[in-house]
Amino acid sequence: MTPMMEQYLRKKAQHEDAILFYRLGDFYEMFFDDAKLVSRELELVLTGKDCGMDERAPMCGIPYHSSESYIGRLVAKGYKVVICEQTEDPATAKGLVNRDVVRIVTPGTIIETGLLDDSRNNYLCTVCVNGSRAGLCFADVSTGELFLTCISDFTEQDIINELCKFTPSEILITSEGLAFREVTSYCSERLSALV
Repeated sequence: MTPMMEQYLRKKAQHEDAILFYRLGDFYEMFFDDAKLVSRELELVLTGKDCGMDERAPMCGIPYHSSESYIGRLVAKGYKVVICEQTEDPATAKGLVNRDVVRIVTPGTIIETGLLDDSRNNYLCTVCVNGSRAGLCFADVSTGELFLTCISDFTEQDIINELCKFTPSEILITSEGLAFREVTSYCSERLSALV
């Protein structure tokens, strides 16, 4: 396997649940299953790259300067996109160009005005349950707005009411605690109509 593909696979292993946009020159390239998925979802041509294996690796790519709309379409379809950028000038690099993840794009972290709805905020919500208390945080990273609330002796409806006030595009949760699992299960059934 080529050093570039080894580097790609190391980065991908750190973000298995996302589509990795891997910068190669003027393009973001996707390989293997990511390439097949992006090719299908965005109706792009699937090609291949010789990477030192017996068969060519499935590959598809997009120009980096027009990546915003492609990323927006993937996020709108429910995918998480990880941007792996060149962190040094390829013209002066000795050997393999260094690359690192510079951004993870999810529905609640979109900041590009062309991908946002001007008529509403784009809230990212976190919910923390500790015994009989629930804390909720709503943040719009595109505007800097932040709202926090703590509910003592909460009920499922209390959480639903808070979520309905802000209609977040993304909710971060933990899996700890039986009561919390019950609340999130209850919420997820009712939130599908909100988002």
